[in-house]
Amino acid sequence: MTRFNGKVALVTGSSNGIGRAAAILFAQEGAKVTITGRNVQRLEETKQEILKSGVPEDHVLAVACDLTSEQGQDELINSTIAKFGRLDILVNNAGTAFVDSQGKTGLNQDVSDYDNVMQINMRSVVTLTKKAKEHLIKSKGEIVNVSSIAAGPQAHSDMMYYAMSKASLDQFTRCAAIDLIQHGVRVNSVSPGGVTTGIGEAMGLPAGAFEKMMKFMESHKECLPCGKIAEPVDIAHIIAFLADRRLSSYIIGQSIVADGGSSLVMGCQAHDMMKMMSSP
Repeated sequence: MTRFNGKVALVTGSSNGIGRAAAILFAQEGAKVTITGRNVQRLEETKQEILKSGVPEDHVLAVACDLTSEQGQDELINSTIAKFGRLDILVNNAGTAFVDSQGKTGLNQDVSDYDNVMQINMRSVVTLTKKAKEHLIKSKGEIVNVSSIAAGPQAHSDMMYYAMSKASLDQFTRCAAIDLIQHGVRVNSVSPGGVTTGIGEAMGLPAGAFEKMMKFMESHKECLPCGKIAEPVDIAHIIAFLADRRLSSYIIGQSIVADGGSSLVMGCQAHDMMKMMSSP
């Protein structure tokens, strides 16, 4: 499949999880891709996975940088344009949450965690989008943000700061979509539910805790009606759909929910998150 032939895609947070799956999919379908993350080893793993599928090495640019820094973002955009000459697709996927070392949640969690989450999940998205704007206008390109069903409207008191950042991201998607469509640039987002990614380690959770929570959800239909946690590629296909103007040209400023039915029932809100992660 070559539906993205001639296109250049930049996928943040592509050293693992959804970002890795999206970068691989774009490359397999003809795009030249810039992959980025802070973990050099995992970033190289993503690159090797792309190359294994027969993609030419000169179609892949790996940039290890801190996305929360202006310098890192400048390097990311400038090196992409220097190598590929254009930018057609920006996937704002990088994001995380933080769990207090003492297990504190909600308003008991230190406000520094709020600052860190908003810096990564929201501010870096705004600033990187601003830096990419001129190039995307030239190409009449696409922006796909990766949000979460945690954005609401249900309350997520255990992960309050994370939920707030994603709710903010959803509003940014709507506002940026109207701001940029006049220039021919589309902005949309996807809101996943549970996905098997490496976010648990990034959050500072004990080894295996996130996986226990996912298994708990799979075994409780009030948490996950379909009974199966998503794989990163499931979300990557939706990202590709939103980046494909032939298929989704009339979708502007929207978020596609992909959660196996969780947000229709939200029974997981009746369970204690810390107990879910420590269940047998």
